[in-house]
Amino acid sequence: MTWPPRFGSWEPAPGSLDLALRDLGSHVTQVFSILSSLLVGVVLVLAPWTSLWDVNYLLQPHPNIRVLLLSPVARGAVSGLGFVNILLALHEVQQLVTGKGERA
Repeated sequence: MTWPPRFGSWEPAPGSLDLALRDLGSHVTQVFSILSSLLVGVVLVLAPWTSLWDVNYLLQPHPNIRVLLLSPVARGAVSGLGFVNILLALHEVQQLVTGKGERA
């Protein structure tokens, strides 16, 4: 390393505390991403089949949209998006566990 260091050119030495904290931050970010994808997925899978979906007061002034969103096709589509989110979370877990999900 030369003195004075140039802006943006400094990299922490391998095994240093700065590198360890950067790795920890990366893992925490990945865990939050996994948890949020999983939570959104579970909500999207379950919500269309609950009574909360049926009594949505925001759709009261729009009966045509309400009929469309209460159809089994629309409920299945929303649940399908939920399954995609759950699969994404599982894929991120696999990437985190195997170490292939390292971010630059």
